[in-house]
Amino acid sequence: MDLLTALLLLVHLIPVLATKNGVTSKSRKRIMPDPATEPPVMDPVYEALLYCNIPGVAERSMEGHAPHHFKLVSAHVFIRHGDRYPLYAIPKTKRPEIDCTLVANRKPYHSKLEAFVNHMSKGPGAAFESPLHSLPLYSSHQLCEMGELTQTGVVQHLQNGQLLRDIYLKKHKLLPSDWAAEQLHLETTGKSRTLQSGLALLYGFLPDFDWKKVYFRHQPSALFCSGNCYCPLRNQYLEKEQRRQYLLRLNNRQLERTYEEMARIVDIPTKQLRAANPIDSLLCLFCHNVSFPCTKNGCITMDHFKVIKTHQIEDERERQEKKLYLGYALLGAHPILNQTVSRMQHTAEGKKEALFTLYSAHDVTLAPILSALGLTGARFPRFAARLVFELWQDREKPREHSIRILYDGVDITFYTSFCQDHHRRSPKPMCPLENLVRFIKKDMFVALGGGSTNYYEACHREGF
Repeated sequence: MDLLTALLLLVHLIPVLATKNGVTSKSRKRIMPDPATEPPVMDPVYEALLYCNIPGVAERSMEGHAPHHFKLVSAHVFIRHGDRYPLYAIPKTKRPEIDCTLVANRKPYHSKLEAFVNHMSKGPGAAFESPLHSLPLYSSHQLCEMGELTQTGVVQHLQNGQLLRDIYLKKHKLLPSDWAAEQLHLETTGKSRTLQSGLALLYGFLPDFDWKKVYFRHQPSALFCSGNCYCPLRNQYLEKEQRRQYLLRLNNRQLERTYEEMARIVDIPTKQLRAANPIDSLLCLFCHNVSFPCTKNGCITMDHFKVIKTHQIEDERERQEKKLYLGYALLGAHPILNQTVSRMQHTAEGKKEALFTLYSAHDVTLAPILSALGLTGARFPRFAARLVFELWQDREKPREHSIRILYDGVDITFYTSFCQDHHRRSPKPMCPLENLVRFIKKDMFVALGGGSTNYYEACHREGF
């Protein structure tokens, strides 16, 4: 048994809450840390294993937990697509031979995988919003195409969907057995990996669903900003953030030496190797337990991988500590958070539309939302990450509604900037919906400074 296999077994033999994707407070203490599995210091190999999120034992989660007198009335689920083939290739190396066909008796296995493929084969011609109708509904290439969803990615979201089904449908009866099309709101970007991830989760959630009642809307922007994407100040924050990334990399001599060694191995200029974003390819090889590339000049090794992954972790830590990224995140996440709050308010008013909302998205979708919510210690979104907003009604006071926010099954509600002081100020056991509404409608702009009172003003404010 090699080291990687042993580590994989260690992670997946011990199901825990926080170590699947823990979140830290400002003091960087993990929420519900488990000393048996959480390394005492940041370990790049351990962090990479968490990022892979390789399907293993059934996951324990805290979705659907509330005092008995509360009723679940809607759930809004943001997911990152599942495991995929790299987006970039390391020049002058052989492409990883990973099979993207879906085979029921091949690991990772899921009991619904074969039925999922059969159901997807009945779906071509589904009335999805253009251009989604031209995308394949499941992966089918023996040699994966760049960015294609793998069988691992499909299984990850079949598991997510089944987990949410057991909680939201079987336990809380969120949707009636004769659910109507308008009770689902489904959105995805125009990538096959996000559409297929959304379909896999939906199939786990609603097995053998009626194709006539399923309609995926196309979201052109990874920020899911719909008609509110033009925001000059957000772009300025992003440019400053990219400059910060560049300077951090420039000051890391160990990282530069590592790139130089790898470039020599594959016989290309260092600048060309760096532009090829080698960590993307290496993470794919790592997650699939495939050897790193070798040439006549030597081999790329685990030591090279550790240096680049460590820098990635350090970059993420510094990014969350700097206000530049927070400014970008607040402006980037506002449109989709505003839409989510509006849907919650409509449900609270008694409307029965969009009881279950699914946004099938990317890491660059979830990361700004987490930061905007004040979760500066949240781990970077892993493959098949899920961020869930639950809306609850107090049966004893039907006009009162509360929210819960969960990240990969961990309740992070009271770590958000708008609910972290709730217990000190209120005897209510859950975070009031009004807290989230006030944050989205007002406090997000206060946090940006400059006196802006709405999204348009904030986006067009001059300078910082």
